[in-house]
Amino acid sequence: MAHPKRKISKSRRDKRRTHYKAEAPTLTTCQTTGAVHLPHRAYTVDGNVYFNGKILIEKALAV
Repeated sequence: MAHPKRKISKSRRDKRRTHYKAEAPTLTTCQTTGAVHLPHRAYTVDGNVYFNGKILIEKALAV
């Protein structure tokens, strides 16, 4: 196991970590339903499951 020969200062350590940032997710708007969702993912609108603007699973009506 490797061990550091010298202590790494807090400023040097934090300079290295500046690239680790949280990014806001990219969202798209469906042209069929107008719903905002993650791209390449199925999403629900009023109980129906959509993918790529088409209904995958239709909401079952209670009888």
